[in-house]
Amino acid sequence: MTTGPADDQYWMRRALAQAEQGAAAGEVPVGAVLVRIGEGTEPQLLAEAHNAPLTTHDPTGHAEVRVLRAAGELCANYRLPDTTLYVTIEPCAMCVGALVHARVARVVFGAREPKAGALVSREQLSDKTWLNHQPDVTEGVLADEASALISLFFRSRRAAQKAARARKPLES
Repeated sequence: MTTGPADDQYWMRRALAQAEQGAAAGEVPVGAVLVRIGEGTEPQLLAEAHNAPLTTHDPTGHAEVRVLRAAGELCANYRLPDTTLYVTIEPCAMCVGALVHARVARVVFGAREPKAGALVSREQLSDKTWLNHQPDVTEGVLADEASALISLFFRSRRAAQKAARARKPLES
């Protein structure tokens, strides 16, 4: 199950569009797209989502988990072999665990997550032979765009917090 760089960029752009929707909703801008890629068939979009733990009041409301849930419902199966997950930012440990459990064949991500990335940055969970499944990992697809989107979000959030502190009267 392979796709070329142009295919990876196409699907990553869809994930970036999801991330932008998440940012517009006040969520950390991470977007994900899950695609079934079978031998000799056109790729099939199964699900797409953005982060939503704040709006859904769900700590597991990461984009990756949300697409796995939607695809599991669509396919009536929690196992999702022959799929590729495209996600704008490197998944955390919780999301990697879900991807392994779902048997996702390939994970393609944009930018690394130096604080919590669990595929290459902080941990390499996909390399652990004690797990029952190891997805193939491709990193760096449209990394500059993904990194810029999340950097702008946090820069804006910090500026808003600083402005709010400046407006707050000093307490005696």
